[in-house]
Amino acid sequence: MHTRYFQFAHLRNLFAPRKPRSPLLRVALGLLGLAILAVLVVAGVFVGAAMILIGLVWKLLAARKARKAPGNVMDGEYRVVRKPALPGTH
Repeated sequence: MHTRYFQFAHLRNLFAPRKPRSPLLRVALGLLGLAILAVLVVAGVFVGAAMILIGLVWKLLAARKARKAPGNVMDGEYRVVRKPALPGTH
């Protein structure tokens, strides 16, 4: 009894792109591929720029104004004092 194994090479060849034999057609398809790639790159740049612009406009329009602090909050200014400047230290 013979055991048959599935040959993956047949499946791979089923979906493999086939290059045309005509050199002129090869060049034309190569140029078409480059044109499609260029269009996708330019579209990506415009989409990215639009996202950045929308984010900046959103930040500017949604900027919060300074709110008044509640009555139980104490505001103050602080200064760092070095150890030798403190009284009673040697």
